[in-house]
This record gives sequence, structure tokens and C-alpha cells, in this order.
Amino acid sequence: MNTTVSGRVFSIAGNFDRQSGTESAQKSLPSLGYRRVKIAATHSDGSQQGGATVRATLSLWEPATFLPRCSPVPQAGVAILRDYTAEYLAWGQGQPLVIVPGLAGGVGLVSPLAASLAQQFHVLAYQLRGENDPFALRRRFTLADLVNDLAELLDLLCLERPVVFGVSFGGIIALQFAARFPHRVAAVVAQGVDVTFAPSLLRRIAAIVLREFPLPSDSPFVNQFFHLFFGKRCDDPALFEFVTRQCWNTDQSVMAYRFRLAEEMNLLPFLSAIRAPTLLITGELDILPTSSGLREMEQRIAQVEHVRIPGAGHLAFVSHASQVAAVVRRALTRWSSFTVT
Repeated sequence: MNTTVSGRVFSIAGNFDRQSGTESAQKSLPSLGYRRVKIAATHSDGSQQGGATVRATLSLWEPATFLPRCSPVPQAGVAILRDYTAEYLAWGQGQPLVIVPGLAGGVGLVSPLAASLAQQFHVLAYQLRGENDPFALRRRFTLADLVNDLAELLDLLCLERPVVFGVSFGGIIALQFAARFPHRVAAVVAQGVDVTFAPSLLRRIAAIVLREFPLPSDSPFVNQFFHLFFGKRCDDPALFEFVTRQCWNTDQSVMAYRFRLAEEMNLLPFLSAIRAPTLLITGELDILPTSSGLREMEQRIAQVEHVRIPGAGHLAFVSHASQVAAVVRRALTRWSSFTVT
């Protein structure tokens, strides 16, 4: 494993190599939806009659069925920020695009989206504060602090004006970042976002459960609620197991803390300050964004486009990753400052 140091950024080169990955990579890739397969191969030396035949077994990483068929294997790195160490994964080559994960699941849950976008972009997804260290909650922080974390990360990685794509809770961070640092973002994309976290029975139940009741890891009963976020019953067992496993990787205390931040947020004061081209994506069956909230964003953001994904719920970025990626590519191509191949 080769480690290069630049400032306070540590890039673990080769950590996710397809054939010679380290033990760390072998443990991480299955959680991102990859599986190791063995392929028998033969090679005949035809340079002369009776040439030798070599037989070997190759061990390769293959994406699961819900990942793009030619999914690139990511590289890993860490950035030491002022308040925490942000782990990140990077896919592909091209124009930089940074994905901000949601309330639960972290980088792992957005990996299908990252793999889909990596066919045209250099995609980077990072762990939010507290994701890998619940003890970070001992020092209280706000949404503004999470926005500052993103700004610091972009500084350390020397990303001047990337596209910033936030999903769900991460969409709140992305939109606030675009409002506070308009010169730092080329475009902003937000999926599954509303201007406020309006009270509802589902949200109240979720808040009470997360705060008051310790839940067993990977509870089959609680997992049934994930069907609501798909917008309908998920009939793909591999995809459903992937989503629940990723979400349970986030500590319950971290989910509850972020849930509280989401309850307190109000994007209305930020919308008119967003100058970058903005793409809002909503799953047709998403139960969280409200029509009134979406109208507010469409009216107050200077340059905005809103696209609905048919048949998708709040987890569109996982269940319909290729469709979401296609919408992003088309929107960025229409905006004159981009050339997307």
C-alpha cells in the first residue's frame, strides 16, 4: 500500500485495486456492493508447435446487479479537518463532482450513484462528521458547521468549483453551501429536499423512536419501514439488504442528532442567495418533500430546474441511480459552462 501525503490529505493509492487490493479493500468492497469472483483462464504460447499452455484462476471484483455493469472500483483517502477526520472515496475521471451523503448510510449508501456518475465525472463522496466516530457528538455542532466542513474539505483537496450533489439531509448542506459560498460551486444538485422539515406523523414517530428507544442492529421489524423510503415495496432482495445494511452502519445516536438538525432547519433565508445553476430532483413517490416547499425553491432560486424520477421514492439515488445520473448529465450539458462526455 502506497501512501502519499499532501498537506493534511492522505490518499491511499491502490487500496481498491481490482486484483491486488489490500486486506482493507477486500473487507470494504463487499459493503459497497461489489463481490469477488474467480475466473478460470488459459493461455497458449503459440510461438512454436507444442507451445506451453498456462492455466490460472483470476480473482476479480464484480459489481452487484444493482450497480452499473462497468462500475469503477473506488480509491480511498482521508482529509484531516479541524474538527474531525473525513474519510472519502473517489471514482472515475473528469470534472469534479462531490456527493454529500444523507442522514444515514454514509458513503456506502451513495456508492451506486457515485459509480453511475463516475462514467463522466471524477466523483468524490465523503463521510459527514460523526459517521465513523459517534463520540464526535460530545462537541455539539450545527448545520453551519457541516457546511464549513465541506468548504474546508474542498480547500484541502484543491477543488475550486466542483458540482456539489447532496441527497436528502446532504441536500440541505449542499444548498446552504451554495448560498454561503456562491463562488465555490459550479452547480448544485439536491435530491429529496424540502425547505423545512414540516411536522408529520411519520416524522414524529421517527424522531421519538430514534431518540428514546435503543434499537437492535439490523432489526427485521424496523427494516420494514425502509419500504416507505423506496416509495413502494422493494422487490429486489439484494438491493433491500444493501440499503438496510448501509443505514445500520450509522450509529443510532448520530441519526438522532442529524434528525434534530433537520427538524430545526429552514432553507428559505438561503434560497435567494444561490447563484449557481441548481437542479432539484424528486422521486415521484417520495413522501418527504412537499409541493409547497418545492414551489418555494423553484420561485426563489435564480436558475433552477426541477425533475421528477418516475416510480422512485426518497431513495431514488440508490434504487434509480442510473436514471438520476442521466438527469444530472443532461442538466449539466444544457448549462453552457459544462462539457459532459
